[in-house]
Amino acid sequence: MNAPQDPRPQDSPPPAADAPKPLRTLLLMGALIAAMSGGVLLIQGRGEQKLSAELQARAQPGDIRMISSQTCVYCNRAREWLTEHRVPFDECFIERDARCAAQYQALGARGTPTLLVRGQPVLGFNPERIAAVLAATSR
Repeated sequence: MNAPQDPRPQDSPPPAADAPKPLRTLLLMGALIAAMSGGVLLIQGRGEQKLSAELQARAQPGDIRMISSQTCVYCNRAREWLTEHRVPFDECFIERDARCAAQYQALGARGTPTLLVRGQPVLGFNPERIAAVLAATSR
Protein backbone atom coordinates (compact mmCIF):
# COMPACT_ATOMS: atom_id res chain seq x y z
CA MET A 1 0.00 0.00 0.00
CA ASN A 2 1.31 3.43 -0.93
CA ALA A 3 1.53 6.28 1.58
CA PRO A 4 -0.78 9.21 0.93
CA GLN A 5 0.92 11.88 -1.10
CA ASP A 6 1.25 15.46 0.11
CA PRO A 7 -1.07 17.56 -2.09
CA ARG A 8 1.18 20.66 -1.71
CA PRO A 9 3.51 21.63 -4.55
CA GLN A 10 7.17 20.73 -3.94
CA ASP A 11 8.28 24.34 -3.46
CA SER A 12 5.56 25.43 -1.03
CA PRO A 13 6.50 26.16 2.61
CA PRO A 14 5.47 23.72 5.34
CA PRO A 15 2.15 24.33 7.02
CA ALA A 16 2.13 26.87 9.85
CA ALA A 17 1.68 24.13 12.45
CA ASP A 18 5.08 22.65 11.46
CA ALA A 19 7.02 25.93 11.54
CA PRO A 20 6.89 26.81 15.25
CA LYS A 21 8.39 23.51 16.43
CA PRO A 22 11.90 24.16 14.99
CA LEU A 23 11.68 27.77 16.12
CA ARG A 24 10.57 26.72 19.59
CA THR A 25 13.43 24.21 19.75
CA LEU A 26 15.90 26.86 18.66
CA LEU A 27 14.60 29.31 21.26
CA LEU A 28 14.76 26.68 24.00
CA MET A 29 18.33 25.79 23.01
CA GLY A 30 19.28 29.48 23.06
CA ALA A 31 17.70 29.96 26.48
CA LEU A 32 19.48 26.87 27.81
CA ILE A 33 22.85 28.06 26.50
CA ALA A 34 22.28 31.53 27.97
CA ALA A 35 21.29 30.06 31.33
CA MET A 36 24.33 27.80 31.39
CA SER A 37 26.66 30.65 30.44
CA GLY A 38 25.17 32.85 33.13
CA GLY A 39 25.58 30.06 35.67
CA VAL A 40 29.23 29.58 34.73
CA LEU A 41 29.84 33.33 35.01
CA LEU A 42 28.10 33.39 38.39
CA ILE A 43 30.26 30.52 39.64
CA GLN A 44 33.40 32.15 38.24
CA GLY A 45 32.39 35.45 39.84
CA ARG A 46 31.97 33.78 43.24
CA GLY A 47 35.32 32.03 42.82
CA GLU A 48 36.95 35.29 41.83
CA GLN A 49 35.45 37.04 44.88
CA LYS A 50 36.82 34.34 47.16
CA LEU A 51 40.24 34.52 45.54
CA SER A 52 40.21 38.31 45.73
CA ALA A 53 39.37 38.20 49.44
CA GLU A 54 42.16 35.67 50.06
CA LEU A 55 44.73 37.82 48.25
CA GLN A 56 43.58 40.96 50.07
CA ALA A 57 43.94 39.17 53.41
CA ARG A 58 47.37 37.65 52.71
CA ALA A 59 49.19 40.27 50.64
CA GLN A 60 50.91 43.09 52.45
CA PRO A 61 52.54 46.10 50.78
CA GLY A 62 55.88 44.97 49.38
CA ASP A 63 54.86 41.30 49.02
CA ILE A 64 54.05 41.50 45.30
CA ARG A 65 56.24 43.22 42.71
CA MET A 66 55.23 43.09 39.08
CA ILE A 67 57.96 43.42 36.48
CA SER A 68 56.21 44.80 33.42
CA SER A 69 56.74 46.00 29.90
CA GLN A 70 55.04 49.12 28.58
CA THR A 71 53.67 47.24 25.56
CA CYS A 72 52.51 44.14 27.45
CA VAL A 73 48.76 43.56 27.20
CA TYR A 74 48.92 40.89 29.91
CA CYS A 75 50.63 43.36 32.23
CA ASN A 76 47.76 45.79 31.69
CA ARG A 77 45.22 43.09 32.53
CA ALA A 78 47.15 42.04 35.64
CA ARG A 79 47.45 45.67 36.81
CA GLU A 80 43.72 46.22 36.27
CA TRP A 81 42.79 43.03 38.15
CA LEU A 82 45.07 43.72 41.11
CA THR A 83 43.92 47.34 41.32
CA GLU A 84 40.23 46.47 40.95
CA HIS A 85 40.50 43.83 43.67
CA ARG A 86 42.55 46.10 45.94
CA VAL A 87 45.51 43.76 46.19
CA PRO A 88 48.62 45.73 47.18
CA PHE A 89 51.49 45.51 44.68
CA ASP A 90 54.21 47.64 43.20
CA GLU A 91 55.31 47.67 39.61
CA CYS A 92 58.37 48.52 37.57
CA PHE A 93 58.89 48.73 33.81
CA ILE A 94 61.90 47.15 32.14
CA GLU A 95 62.05 49.89 29.47
CA ARG A 96 62.16 52.80 31.96
CA ASP A 97 63.98 51.44 34.99
CA ALA A 98 67.54 50.07 34.71
CA ARG A 99 67.30 48.28 38.08
CA CYS A 100 64.04 46.66 36.97
CA ALA A 101 65.62 45.51 33.70
CA ALA A 102 68.63 44.12 35.60
CA GLN A 103 66.36 42.26 38.02
CA TYR A 104 64.38 40.85 35.08
CA GLN A 105 67.58 39.63 33.42
CA ALA A 106 69.00 38.23 36.68
CA LEU A 107 65.83 36.15 37.09
CA GLY A 108 66.23 34.76 33.59
CA ALA A 109 62.63 35.76 33.06
CA ARG A 110 61.16 34.75 29.72
CA GLY A 111 58.31 37.22 29.52
CA THR A 112 56.18 39.80 31.22
CA PRO A 113 54.52 40.12 33.51
CA THR A 114 56.89 38.41 35.87
CA LEU A 115 55.76 38.76 39.44
CA LEU A 116 57.94 38.42 42.50
CA VAL A 117 55.74 37.16 45.29
CA ARG A 118 57.70 37.34 48.54
CA GLY A 119 60.80 36.80 46.43
CA GLN A 120 59.40 33.84 44.48
CA PRO A 121 59.17 34.44 40.69
CA VAL A 122 55.82 33.77 39.04
CA LEU A 123 55.81 34.04 35.25
CA GLY A 124 52.54 35.41 33.94
CA PHE A 125 49.56 36.62 35.89
CA ASN A 126 47.85 33.81 37.76
CA PRO A 127 45.94 34.88 40.90
CA GLU A 128 45.65 31.26 42.09
CA ARG A 129 49.43 30.79 41.89
CA ILE A 130 50.01 34.10 43.69
CA ALA A 131 47.65 33.00 46.48
CA ALA A 132 49.45 29.66 46.74
CA VAL A 133 52.87 31.33 47.05
CA LEU A 134 51.53 33.76 49.68
CA ALA A 135 50.03 30.85 51.62
CA ALA A 136 53.25 28.83 51.45
CA THR A 137 55.39 31.74 52.59
CA SER A 138 53.10 33.27 55.17
CA ARG A 139 54.62 35.76 57.55
